[in-house]
Amino acid sequence: MYQARAAARLRIVLGHLGHPAAGAAVAYHTSELVSPANLSHQQFQYTLDDNVLSLEQRQFYEENGFLIIKSLVSDADIQRFRDEFERICKKEVEPMGLRIMRDRTIAKSKTVLSENVVSKIQDFQEDEELFRYCTLPEILKYVECFTGPNIMAMHTMLLNKLPDTGNKTSRHPLHQDLHYFPFRPSNTIVCAWTAMEHIDRNNGCLVVLPGTHKGPLKQHDYPQWEGGVNIWYYGIQDYDKNNARVHLVMEKGDTVFFHPLLIHGSGRNKTQGFRKAISCHYASADSYYINVRGTSQENIEKEVLKLLSRQYGMKENAVTLKDVWQFRARLVKGERLTL
Repeated sequence: MYQARAAARLRIVLGHLGHPAAGAAVAYHTSELVSPANLSHQQFQYTLDDNVLSLEQRQFYEENGFLIIKSLVSDADIQRFRDEFERICKKEVEPMGLRIMRDRTIAKSKTVLSENVVSKIQDFQEDEELFRYCTLPEILKYVECFTGPNIMAMHTMLLNKLPDTGNKTSRHPLHQDLHYFPFRPSNTIVCAWTAMEHIDRNNGCLVVLPGTHKGPLKQHDYPQWEGGVNIWYYGIQDYDKNNARVHLVMEKGDTVFFHPLLIHGSGRNKTQGFRKAISCHYASADSYYINVRGTSQENIEKEVLKLLSRQYGMKENAVTLKDVWQFRARLVKGERLTL
């Protein structure tokens, strides 16, 4: 019975993604799920009332925890982001607070900093060109469907998944983004993640476990992989192995919006090219911070504060994870309230 339900859900998800194998059966199940008669009186938990998302799109997000909008970001904007990424790699610009990261297998090499070795840049909120992504009207139009009108950009990344060195370290373990965030409520947080080129299983596309956003925040730790794991690449171990997995094949400009409790990750890059994507996590400006000490998130706070102590010489108890996130946060629409 469980496998039949899981198969039905998977067909619905693949049908929404335009999977060629979905066929008429998907249309049949989808029409049952999203008939206007069923939706007109439905209580939506994860999306807000507006005129942007269709009833079908809202139902899909409610059930699965993610939604892809095709061709949302222009080629011209993506090229500008690529150009700025190269300038940052060459140290032609050095925005305050930005962190440049390398794959662990080449982190200690003396290779000159370039696109060939940088696997990710994060916290680019002080880089005017890259931060444009977080303020694009076409992005914020959809973000508002999840956060409401007062929107904070909380966390920024440009990911450059390198060709795997053979140690499978280009993988990202299955995880929930909420593990990193000391703010709530989770239902008014959303990630916008835009493909900067064609992305599929060969170069390490996102993989999601539909419907897992309805579950709790799970315990995260570094996985015990033979080739090791990159810093901050926390993962979970106790997810349901029977849960259907969906690989998100995306074209340049396609954008996926997803819930911070959705279990997701990505595979290794088996090509010789670089898989780029740009993303921002947003939250409602009237969200609130929590104290993570004594919770399953305490390990991430300890690691962040230890890193700050090592880099800047500050005492580990001088700041909290809340302080770090208040520094990162930027208002992008409406008013800055409690967050």
